Amino acid sequence: MASTDFVYLDYQATTPVDPRVLEAMLPYFGERFGNAASVQHAAGQDAAAAVESARERVARAIGADRREIVFTSGATEADSLALKGMTRGSERDRLVVLATEHPAVLEAARSLRRDGYEVIELAVDAAGQPSLSELRAAVDERTLLVSVAAANNEIGTLPPLAEIAAIAHEKGAYFHTDAAQAVGKVDLDVGRDGIDLLSLSGHKLHGPKGIGALYVRRELQPLLAPQIEGGGHERGLRSGTLNVPGIVGLGAAAELATASREEEAQRLRALSDRFLQRLREEVEGVELNGPADRLPGNLNLRFPGLDAEALIANCPGLAISAGSACSAATPTPSHVLTAIGLDQEAAEQSVRIGIGRPTTSAEVDRAADLLAAAVARIRAAAAEPQEVVAR
Repeated sequence: MASTDFVYLDYQATTPVDPRVLEAMLPYFGERFGNAASVQHAAGQDAAAAVESARERVARAIGADRREIVFTSGATEADSLALKGMTRGSERDRLVVLATEHPAVLEAARSLRRDGYEVIELAVDAAGQPSLSELRAAVDERTLLVSVAAANNEIGTLPPLAEIAAIAHEKGAYFHTDAAQAVGKVDLDVGRDGIDLLSLSGHKLHGPKGIGALYVRRELQPLLAPQIEGGGHERGLRSGTLNVPGIVGLGAAAELATASREEEAQRLRALSDRFLQRLREEVEGVELNGPADRLPGNLNLRFPGLDAEALIANCPGLAISAGSACSAATPTPSHVLTAIGLDQEAAEQSVRIGIGRPTTSAEVDRAADLLAAAVARIRAAAAEPQEVVAR
């Protein structure tokens, strides 16, 4: 980044690779370059051992067995493998998702709808939470899968996963959760929470980009149809030469994040409170979108009367976003914000703040000051009388 004064607060979009993670990865780009499938010789065996060690670390982070972890290119691929892969040979033809799901889940579900599946996009309340009674009514004997994110990537909603899983299981359906934002930040245990499939991503928890994983409960693995076929890697569930450096990095990142999860969550909540309090002291009318109890480090704020894109453009020293990084180029209001009841104008006045592991108190204070100054400039310019040119 160009300036030491630049403040990055978009940690829900991506995170920098932790130096300890990078250190673990580096040998596998050079002297330890073996193909993990080439187990006939020492170089391949070394790579395979590194992969299995990382698989164990990832599994431990979510309370799984290492044989239940399938490495992918990221959470988007994992979501697609979960939703599309479970449809093979099943007579059930209904899927239930939340209207606020990440596009990776929504678009996979809509693709299945085009193939003849019934997809129910369940409404949520102002906090982004589904009605459990409405969910129970939507899940029937035709339902194959329920998919609900463990943490919403825009407003930080934390749904009751165990209760949702129980509702799915009552009717014999499976439960999938996109936990890309949640792993290493909130307490997850696939056994305790009744999770059948779980997607995660390296670059959301200070690991590298281009690597992720899908947890698949062992009993379900024979039912999962691979979406990428070829050499039969990952027990035939996801073919392709394994990204050994990325997998090593994901394992290291998952272990580091879970080891400090509770302390870091407390620190992030304190920084979020500090940021919001300081901003409200300097800016009139700031509103918090979504739940009060939310993903640590997440804030989604509305500035009535101000366009979010204009606000961001007036803060060149600050990295924040107007929605999901995966849909930021789309000129439509956030589907998450409209789903929780905001109209288009209110949604377009909202920004997402993501506080992360490297964030300091000084950066939080500077970010609040930068935003407050930008709001003041925009409001002052809007209040100035416009010159009328005579014709």
